[in-house]
Amino acid sequence: MLQAYLPKVSWPVPFGMAPRETWLEVGFGGGEHAEALALANPDIGLIAAEVFEPGICSLLSRLAPDGTDPPAPANLRLYTDDARLLLREMPDGGLQKLFLMFPDPWPKARHAKRRFVHPAALPELARVLGKGAEWRIASDDPTYQDWTDEVFAGQELFVVRSRVFERPAGWPATRYEAKAISAGRRPVYWSVVKL
Repeated sequence: MLQAYLPKVSWPVPFGMAPRETWLEVGFGGGEHAEALALANPDIGLIAAEVFEPGICSLLSRLAPDGTDPPAPANLRLYTDDARLLLREMPDGGLQKLFLMFPDPWPKARHAKRRFVHPAALPELARVLGKGAEWRIASDDPTYQDWTDEVFAGQELFVVRSRVFERPAGWPATRYEAKAISAGRRPVYWSVVKL
């Protein structure tokens, strides 16, 4: 098994180094964002969570094109199950950054409960994020954009530091962002801070 996998929930995460901070990307898609973050920030530990097998394979094909173990960056671990299970096992304040880039919008009203940005999820996310920790969110879906604005307007655990229409510096691009822009959709980028 590749060392990049985090086969079970454990804390502290067994990175190949002692990280300065621990970050989590939920739903890494094709993995471009997670890979760029890990390579640009070698002193942090990044957990990249994804359940979609083609996305996992896409990232692994770049990290270990010939199946060798490693060459995954020492600071990157893949979690291939529901990120909510991982969050439940994390200690209070265990994360310093959280990333949710272009999530499935679950556009039907009956599916709204599956959205990661959800009022019921905020207390658990607030628990695992340290004070002042940043949560970055990006979405090109108007329904998810409105939903995200509503969720953060109705709570007191996080403050929206910025909400912009151009990807901020230091935010790696994703293939989903490129597809959205090519299709004429306008992404929104939120930087949310834990109070």
